[in-house]
Amino acid sequence: MTTSTTSLTTGLLSEADCSIDDFAALVHQQTQLADYPHADAVESNVLIYRERLRAAAGDPAQRTAVQAELARALTDGPGIVVFKQAFEALSVVDRATDAFLAQIDAEKAAGVTGGDHFAKPGANDRVWGALDKLAINAPEVFADYYANDLIALISQAWLGPSYQVTSQVNVVNPGGQAQVPHRDYHLGFMDAATAARFPAHVHRLSPALTLQGAVAHCETGPTLYLPYSHQYEPGYLAFHLPEFTAYFGEHYVQLSLEKGDAAFFNPALFHGAGTNVSTDVRRMANLLQISSAFGRAMETVDRVGMCRSLFPVLLAKKAAGASDRYLDNVVSASAEGYAFPTNLDRDQPVDGLAPQTQAELVRQAVTEGWSREAFEYALDAQSARTRAEHG
Repeated sequence: MTTSTTSLTTGLLSEADCSIDDFAALVHQQTQLADYPHADAVESNVLIYRERLRAAAGDPAQRTAVQAELARALTDGPGIVVFKQAFEALSVVDRATDAFLAQIDAEKAAGVTGGDHFAKPGANDRVWGALDKLAINAPEVFADYYANDLIALISQAWLGPSYQVTSQVNVVNPGGQAQVPHRDYHLGFMDAATAARFPAHVHRLSPALTLQGAVAHCETGPTLYLPYSHQYEPGYLAFHLPEFTAYFGEHYVQLSLEKGDAAFFNPALFHGAGTNVSTDVRRMANLLQISSAFGRAMETVDRVGMCRSLFPVLLAKKAAGASDRYLDNVVSASAEGYAFPTNLDRDQPVDGLAPQTQAELVRQAVTEGWSREAFEYALDAQSARTRAEHG
């Protein structure tokens, strides 16, 4: 998933493999609009998608080609794409904003103090575990928000089916200082010494296990990116080095997003939230970390609780004429889409190679119009089957 700029392609990487000249050669690449037929523009070396992409993605015959282009943009291309007006109905974003702000206020009132991965604790307001908090506290808002087809489109393009969404809301308050430029989870959340213990092929694999996204909940511009930096093979070691931090500070691009826009990027891209120089604007974004079915997500999520909360909403949406894609996107963003790990003594693959997934159970119950009681009984029974049993 990254381009090697050293002779080392197997074994371990080290700081000695980090060359600022090699890095500079990579990030000097220029994005050519002609190479991306569904893009509308290139701004600051970043691909911008508007109605052309939306129209093509809505056509089943063109959807696969659109997804192949997005995957290429995140690998061979700049490593970042922006969807303008990803949320056409801004009322959906506003309802989610109200729910997130209410959650922030409730947590502050309860004495919860928020940390941060790459900034001073307390500088920004955070909602950790925002996915299941939104689903349980405001299931109708969750359904309309995560039915968004562009989120599903790029998640499938990068990770395939059965992806797992997690969400952390970040509010950069007035005067909030920039984050240290970094790469993201998995290897990006290790110090250099720990990351160096993983072989080079794992450094190449790690970016394929997650997709990073940010939905703008107001006009926002503080996030800093360095296009093409994801292609640098020793980058999980390099971003800790002062010369690479300095280079980032001299060459980053800063994208201005309007409310309802969304940016998605390769997790190996060097990036960081910027300083909020305004005096009265809280810059809010919903940060999406979307994980492969084959990896470990960063956050634990109460998906059983989410399914319980969302099931009546899904039934009501179906009765009101919601499309199959709407319903499927909500299920994909909430329910567990992969059958493993499980307890194969009790949760056996009877009709195929794997047991029924939680997402498949939800889809079956919605399609067949189960009662809430029948669904919750089946959901609890499935959950019990998956757990290890001792004694």
